[in-house]
Amino acid sequence: MNDDFKNNVIWQKHSITRIKREKKNGYKSIAIWFTGLSGSGKSTIANSLEKILFKHEINTYLLDGDNIRSGLCSDLSFSMVDRKENIRRIGEVVKIMLEAGIIILVSVISPYRHHREMICQMLGKKNFFEVFVDTPISVCESRDPKKLYQKARSGKISNFTGVQSIYEIPRTPNAILNGTDSVEYNLKKLIKILYNHNIISFIDMN
Repeated sequence: MNDDFKNNVIWQKHSITRIKREKKNGYKSIAIWFTGLSGSGKSTIANSLEKILFKHEINTYLLDGDNIRSGLCSDLSFSMVDRKENIRRIGEVVKIMLEAGIIILVSVISPYRHHREMICQMLGKKNFFEVFVDTPISVCESRDPKKLYQKARSGKISNFTGVQSIYEIPRTPNAILNGTDSVEYNLKKLIKILYNHNIISFIDMN
């Protein structure tokens, strides 16, 4: 986009605002960002959380890394530059969804701290809730339903996180889940944390 065109792009204000939507819903919009190695269990936990929230009439949407790369980011590789652009695009989608007044669950490896910090700054700290699913790579590799680790170690995949590329553990995540614990245990733990942070109201898991 050239500068002349950019100068003629003006943000359109809407009559129905995020605040009005949140008031109607009875809860605040926020992005719950699940990060962890491939096979850590983050997508399973995020999906289980969405099912519980949906059951309790909380409007959500789950953005999964593979799904995003199948469409919106299908033109991107796994180079450092393209990984950053992948995360940036997800962040822009989340910004729009925050205005819709819903809770957005994002399940994406997002291996680099500065990329996650970029998203936190983009959305605003109060809108970004980071959940680190901490799972040993040996466990992730033993699961490996897509055989990605196997392909990476045989050289069929390059720049794969945990093999050829590093994963940088979050310094101060809002929540840490042990990926070797059961999904039910992690779900109960996360819901309690979300309740304690005034993100959701009490949910009876029994």
